[in-house]
Amino acid sequence: MSASEIITKIEDWAGKKVVNLVSLGGGCIANANRVSLESGESYFMKHGANQPGMFLREANGLQELEKANCIRVPKVYLADEKFLLLEYIEPGPRTPDFFYRFGRQLAQLHRYSAQHFGFYEDNYIGATPQPNLPSRQEANNWFDFYYNKRLLYQYKLAEKKGLVGDELKNGFLMLDTRIEEMMEGSEEPPSLLHGDLWKGNFMVDGNSNPCLIDPATYYGHREAELAMTKLFGGFNEEFYSAYRSSYPLPDGYDHRENIYMLYHVLNHLNLFGNSYYGQAVRLVWSYL
Repeated sequence: MSASEIITKIEDWAGKKVVNLVSLGGGCIANANRVSLESGESYFMKHGANQPGMFLREANGLQELEKANCIRVPKVYLADEKFLLLEYIEPGPRTPDFFYRFGRQLAQLHRYSAQHFGFYEDNYIGATPQPNLPSRQEANNWFDFYYNKRLLYQYKLAEKKGLVGDELKNGFLMLDTRIEEMMEGSEEPPSLLHGDLWKGNFMVDGNSNPCLIDPATYYGHREAELAMTKLFGGFNEEFYSAYRSSYPLPDGYDHRENIYMLYHVLNHLNLFGNSYYGQAVRLVWSYL
């Protein structure tokens, strides 16, 4: 779909003319624009992704997060195979209590639950497909869901790409036999997760409220979310302290952290290649 066809769809939906289209740059997956109408309204548009159904899945993830009614997400206006039209949120500065409020709001999000682990559809983690549809056993067993739908899926993908050496292979074989032992003591009901929460996937609005963007939404264990926040720079200690005071973590969380980081590092290995191989090996062998 061309840019002019996208604009026509937006104009048909809005009943108003698009008068300005400003590039906001883009990442490695999609391009972004600020779309302004003749009425003065502005929207955020993403387009240009090659992954089938990505924008539809992102829209569904944002709408699921919105159901919890505790942390801001951009409203979805139009979702199509070729583009996504969202609320335009004007960024603002962080106030001193930003991370305190963010930690408490994320804790509240994680109290929003479902009957089963997973999600009603598969989606994406970055540009990688993320399987979410659980078997009957996985729906009620987090250890099985996490191992099969997260770790094993990424590992097999890395094998297909020729990225698995002996160190990672041998460590993963031993991990297979010890996964339940390593995660024992953390049993909890499924929590609603953003799924890909690092410092690049939240923003600060004009009132210094946290706003979640670019989700990989599913229902899982909240420890998986918190571990992800500690990769690629992490959040500050006030965030974690506020989270724990609002929703205390099970004993042994620190010990389990690496097993959750491993999923995202394997994903980065698959996306970006061997520069992440050593980190993946270290995380696997940290338990063995």
